[in-house]
Amino acid sequence: MNFINELRRRNVFKVSVAYVIISWLLAQIADLMLENFGAPDWVIKSFLGFLIIGFPLALFFAWAFELTPDGVKRESEVDRSQSITTQTGHKLNFTIVGIMAVALAWFAWDKFGSPTVVGEPLEVAQVTKTETAGEQTGAAKSIAVLPFVAMSSGPDDGYFADGLTEEILNSLSQLPELLVTARTSAFHFKGQDVQIPEIARALGVNHVVEGSVRRSGDRLRVTAQLIRAKDGFHLWSENYDSTSKDTIAVQEDIAEKIADAMDVVMNDEKREAMRQAGLRDVEAFIAYQKGLDVYGKAHGEVDQIAGLQKANEYFEAVLERVADFAPAYVLHSDVYFHILLADATNDPMPSVSDSMKVEAFQYAEQDLTASSQYSRSPAERHNAELDLAFLNGNWRGIKGRIEQVLDDQGCAESNWLTPLVAVFDYAQKSLARQREFRTCDPLVSTTWFNETRMLLWALDAPAALDIVRQGDQVAPGNWLNQALIKALVANGKFDEADDVIANRLQDGDTATLYSLMVAAARGDSGEVPGLLDEAQNETLGAGFFQILIHAWAGDLETANRVAAQIDQHPAGPLALTLLTYWCACGAPWEISNTPVYAATIKEAGLPWPPVSPIKFPLKDW
Repeated sequence: MNFINELRRRNVFKVSVAYVIISWLLAQIADLMLENFGAPDWVIKSFLGFLIIGFPLALFFAWAFELTPDGVKRESEVDRSQSITTQTGHKLNFTIVGIMAVALAWFAWDKFGSPTVVGEPLEVAQVTKTETAGEQTGAAKSIAVLPFVAMSSGPDDGYFADGLTEEILNSLSQLPELLVTARTSAFHFKGQDVQIPEIARALGVNHVVEGSVRRSGDRLRVTAQLIRAKDGFHLWSENYDSTSKDTIAVQEDIAEKIADAMDVVMNDEKREAMRQAGLRDVEAFIAYQKGLDVYGKAHGEVDQIAGLQKANEYFEAVLERVADFAPAYVLHSDVYFHILLADATNDPMPSVSDSMKVEAFQYAEQDLTASSQYSRSPAERHNAELDLAFLNGNWRGIKGRIEQVLDDQGCAESNWLTPLVAVFDYAQKSLARQREFRTCDPLVSTTWFNETRMLLWALDAPAALDIVRQGDQVAPGNWLNQALIKALVANGKFDEADDVIANRLQDGDTATLYSLMVAAARGDSGEVPGLLDEAQNETLGAGFFQILIHAWAGDLETANRVAAQIDQHPAGPLALTLLTYWCACGAPWEISNTPVYAATIKEAGLPWPPVSPIKFPLKDW
């Protein structure tokens, strides 16, 4: 007791408390500062080692020395009657309280403060329909997982943060109780400084997940929080301090904690589905994010095939590590579809070898077969099986496959569903599914584009124009410009269509194509021949669009000749269906000129000829 009382008198306990709190605060500040300045891992480790070594030294100093009015003296040299340790203790009390207040403020900011996202503000347009996705579907548990912010600046740290985000998103998507916004729309806000309520309105969700990731060497810190959008209330938040080898465990814990906070009743089956949804391999999900980045950019390039070939290098790296990841096979197959379509329609392909043109069909088949084999849900498997049947021309039973995909629920979408249902009289039946896809991915122009085209094929031109105008406010882009022109033409608004062509279409060939379409829909026999001559170039007159421009212009002979050539190609049914879809003109050629395609349609029991969403007076068949 005398020893303990002496420790108290000399303020050793108070010094130890003050030292621990100050050390913790300094460690947190150093962690943030050193990581942001890109300091190597050994620097923070050395700093922490210095603080640990200093602890016993501080205790020894408090025991052996004393602060006096004349300065610091050895305790043995101080007259007990002159000691001021009581006053020093009171000062230490105030110091401890002040430091604790600062530490608590730091802790609250670190745990509950929203990550700061640096970037230009994004103006999110209001849609005419203001109901949320939850209200549209009857499910209040709608959620968007925003891209986690990379708080460190390593070469792959941004891709690492994106991969962690997508792993969480994929896990939550396996829960039928939750409506989870698709990656493309959620990632629309990456690098943008937009408030949570505004993001929630744009995505049509009631809840938002956001977070941040810091990596330094092997050290990992992840902050995640689930926010109720209407009032900004944090339903759940947590910090994770671990190592990179624990990344998968951290991701799984975050997803399960979010599900629990959303009142999802969990069981072993759901947990297993969540675990199997993602890549579960850090190097693989970094490579996958790189592939997605290149893949997205490739679709905006002139030579799409070259860009997709580069993206496939990353997808192949993913599949080397995780051979059963179905989404990578689907994306990997895309370049082979582009090659087959270009080869069938005589489009130039400077970056493709002759051997690849021959092998593309086999590679596409292999990818879709693997996608079906490793699919993570029945809907994914149905999509892969439909795409595979569409590719290989084995259309016996394809009506059942189409109806099966239309009966599915969720955000998994077949690449080739839209042209099939449009051309073969399923447009009206597919509208509910198209609306569901738009709810899943509201900030991607292709979802509005597809719904617009489906309404046109359902012969509801006014509704098509209404939906494309809404989409133009929310997710404008070149795809929607083209859909807008067709919707205007279908509604007889030719002058407005001409205005869109003149002011929005930047590519000269695309402008020529749609100017010809508008003139043909007007029935302007004086203007069409000149525009047709203008279109006779390498891009429009000898490739994919060749049938379209001649069908619109009423040139049956050329349309029949080109269709007969395509019919002989292994991908003939695929290409001819897509051409019919893009023409939107009924039958672009006489079916007797394409015997292989005619037999394929007959075997499948599909109707022919298709409807004509747009009327072309010069086309008389």
